[in-house]
Amino acid sequence: MLIAGFPAGAWGTNCYLVAPAAGEECVIIDPGHQAAAGVEETLRKHRLKPVAVVLTHGHIDHVASVVPVCGAHDVPAWIHPEDRYMMSDPEKALGRSIGMPLMGELTVGEPDDVQELTDGARLSLAGMEFGVSHAPGHTKGSVTFRMPESPEIPPVLFSGDLLFAGSVGRTDLPGGDHAELLESLARVCLPLDDSTVVLSGHGPQTTIGRERATNPFLTGMTGADAPRRGM
Repeated sequence: MLIAGFPAGAWGTNCYLVAPAAGEECVIIDPGHQAAAGVEETLRKHRLKPVAVVLTHGHIDHVASVVPVCGAHDVPAWIHPEDRYMMSDPEKALGRSIGMPLMGELTVGEPDDVQELTDGARLSLAGMEFGVSHAPGHTKGSVTFRMPESPEIPPVLFSGDLLFAGSVGRTDLPGGDHAELLESLARVCLPLDDSTVVLSGHGPQTTIGRERATNPFLTGMTGADAPRRGM
């Protein structure tokens, strides 16, 4: 298994390319602000052929390069329907202007082929399987992608902006909800094995075990602590 990641753009958003091995097809996760050049460099370095872009959520720092990356390789983008509008209207997603100079560098809109993610879906892409969990709280359409353990690597969770090393995602932007975030953490993250590697939208990698023991938002919480939301 090959997982190559790099921080991109003004927000240092982690973009990941995932493949069974070098020289094979790959999936691109969260090509954000100014990520296109890094994506192309990583594709060349590892001789990869992208088959899809998958998005943990719709904030501009995670989707800003979706249009050029998908267009260059004629691949679809996958996003949860509740965050799809953010690709075309990033300022509405933030509740304010993100700044005209920065906006001038962005290609706002949807790629030609957009597929919608659903909770519990299993995506079979590039010979790999990604388990999708809807995890609202940071945004209404936030999701995580989970890959099972293999002979080469322990289980992996691409957590987006749900869970970071030592922290969790902010909930003060439109669509954010702290109670929903805590429910998502308890339901999606805590049942995972301690060995699960967490690859977040920002910052260094961590593990579920480390976060369970040290993250102030998770310490003492169990899966049974997920708030009941009356749905």
